[in-house]
Amino acid sequence: MNTLRFNVFGRIYAIQREGTQWQAYAIGADGKRSPAGFVVPDFIEEGEIEQFLFDLFHESATPGNGDVRRIA
Repeated sequence: MNTLRFNVFGRIYAIQREGTQWQAYAIGADGKRSPAGFVVPDFIEEGEIEQFLFDLFHESATPGNGDVRRIA
């Protein structure tokens, strides 16, 4: 099971493929993960997730946290 991690405007999310579906988890300051509260559609390819997250959360951008980047 391959877990992808992203810094999304200062928040950390883990996205992983479970069968045919993507599962999204929020990573807390303590390192624990919980359901992220959003869905990554099954048809999104791994290489498209970063752009998908940017499009989904672009309103959360701040001058200090203005980007989405893969961190693992």
